[in-house]
Amino acid sequence: MLSPGLSNALLDSWYYFLHLAVILVPLFIGASFLVGLAQEYLPPEKVERKLRGHDEGSGNVAAAGLGAVTPFCSCSTVPVLAGLLQAGAPLGLAFSFLLASPLVNEIAVILLIGLFGIEVTIWYVVITFVAAVVGGVVIGRLGLTEHVKDVRVTADTDQAVAADGGTVDCCRGNSADVKQTHRQHIGTAAREAWSFFVDTLPYLILGMTLGALIHGVVPVDMVHAVLGSENPLAVPLAAVAGAPVYISLSGMLPIAASLSEQGIAVGTVLAFIIGGAGVSIPNLILLNKLFNRRLLLVYAGTVVTIGIVVGVIFNSFIV
Repeated sequence: MLSPGLSNALLDSWYYFLHLAVILVPLFIGASFLVGLAQEYLPPEKVERKLRGHDEGSGNVAAAGLGAVTPFCSCSTVPVLAGLLQAGAPLGLAFSFLLASPLVNEIAVILLIGLFGIEVTIWYVVITFVAAVVGGVVIGRLGLTEHVKDVRVTADTDQAVAADGGTVDCCRGNSADVKQTHRQHIGTAAREAWSFFVDTLPYLILGMTLGALIHGVVPVDMVHAVLGSENPLAVPLAAVAGAPVYISLSGMLPIAASLSEQGIAVGTVLAFIIGGAGVSIPNLILLNKLFNRRLLLVYAGTVVTIGIVVGVIFNSFIV
């Protein structure tokens, strides 16, 4: 027999779960459709062609922009990076694409609007986009090209093949060279959106469940002791803690919403999202096929730094 206190807490969690579902499910389906459209009109191979030959500066801006509007899955990002580097693109330019892709994309933007509003989302997009550009420029000037593994892209299989023989499949969309009508593109995007939603739904449900439990069951004092404003290390802890608890962006945002509902500062919550989206364990495993350990640490450190900077800016100056 459950105690009255626990029963009330679980009931509160259930109501909050329904609240998250009403907000996030429609937004996620819409965002998935936009992702499908982006991959129909800007498939990975077309992105590679657009970025080849760009130089530092304007090239970093273009790379971050394409990374923001082409939210490929991690298993697709690695072959795109391999193709860029194999074609002679500067490492810094490739890094701007790599940093922007998980942090600034349609799914993140639409779900952030639903959870935190337009103003917070606009500032988030601007700051993370600038950070991706600047981060790419800085990394490009560190002379770390020698730490990129000998990886080539095989045109017939769309795989990145490492020097050790390992491969990473590329979940590419339709080729840009296949002529289709707009109606066909929209139809394909709609089918892909539904398929993507169905595949991701378990992670979304898991994230909403964890967020609901944090909201209803976990004591507020416990959450604030770790991530509250009274802890001077709350933002760095959030940026680092995001990685091991990351399940997917769709599962991350309900947890972030719950933390915000518990009174955690928006900047700290955004640092948590950035750390998880950029330094997730699956993402690092895939990037390990492309980068040596030193460059992998540089990437992880850059993402965590961006998370901390974004968190501090939001907590100090914006919200």
